[in-house]
Amino acid sequence: MTLSLYVDTARWRAHQRAVLAEFPGLVPVAKGNGYGLGNARLTEEAAQLGTGVLAVGTAQEAAAAAGYPGDLLVLTPYRAGEEDPGLPERTVRTVAHVEAFRALPAGTRVVVECMTGMRRHGIARADLSKLPADGPSVEGYALHLPLDRPDGSDPVAEVTTWVRAIGAAGRPPATVYLSHLAAADVTRLAERFPETAFRSRIGTRLWLGDVQALRAQAAVLDVTPVARGERYGYRQRRAPSGGHLLVATGGTAHGVGMEAPKYLHGLVPRAKGLARAGLAAVNRTLSPYAWAGRQLWFAEPPHMQVSILFLPGDVKPPVIGDELSLTVRHTTTHFDRVVDR
Repeated sequence: MTLSLYVDTARWRAHQRAVLAEFPGLVPVAKGNGYGLGNARLTEEAAQLGTGVLAVGTAQEAAAAAGYPGDLLVLTPYRAGEEDPGLPERTVRTVAHVEAFRALPAGTRVVVECMTGMRRHGIARADLSKLPADGPSVEGYALHLPLDRPDGSDPVAEVTTWVRAIGAAGRPPATVYLSHLAAADVTRLAERFPETAFRSRIGTRLWLGDVQALRAQAAVLDVTPVARGERYGYRQRRAPSGGHLLVATGGTAHGVGMEAPKYLHGLVPRAKGLARAGLAAVNRTLSPYAWAGRQLWFAEPPHMQVSILFLPGDVKPPVIGDELSLTVRHTTTHFDRVVDR
């Protein structure tokens, strides 16, 4: 019995091709848990897309993706003195500091990360001229941009400023790698700088953009009737009413119930967040599982590999072997299997 991710393969790949057509020069991203599908699978899919470059999160992920036929762009910046996990020759490192740039051997293929409004990491404009000409081989520059712009600023203007600054430093960029820029904005940049190739690095939208192509389901392992007031579980809570306890695949080891912090916009999302917090304070937490069109409550916090759910008595229960639908964040969920349909 497993936590499964079912893939409508034809529809999923059609979506990939549509995104590739919208973003010419696209660079697929495969990192972390492989967006729920696994990096090995995404490496194979990226090879079929034929973009020539695959972006990965870490040097260790690049070593694991050695079978990819093109270049491997490591997104995490190189740190001077870090251990080499045995990188393929086609690996391109990212550098975000002058010191790291100088620490790499001459001829090493690199992409220079620039300090954008993200303020995460990157080389400052004033330091562009400090990069030695006889050092690593610069194959492009990277601009990781903010997702939101509450100040109304134009992302194209920010990229434009950087492209001009790079040129003024004596390094006209042949390639600029972009993150979080709309297709229309990429087109504007291409028209403004026809001698520069703008390549969008895309992961979430490429692999998870068509939500109807992916379906998460959890197997029912056990169904136990429970009467109102009857105790159950590790903490021996009392059942709020008559119904059934469902034991389903999916626990903390899968990422179920492990919620990442969210940034809330507006009054309604904040009100919902306060309501959820209030319910959690009295040990009532909605689960991501659903049966017969009804979202189920956790009967208690998820266990390592299973979750216990409460099904009210007015709903016909599933039988062992049935599957519950599951709404989860794919980037934090580890499925037991991925099934092509």
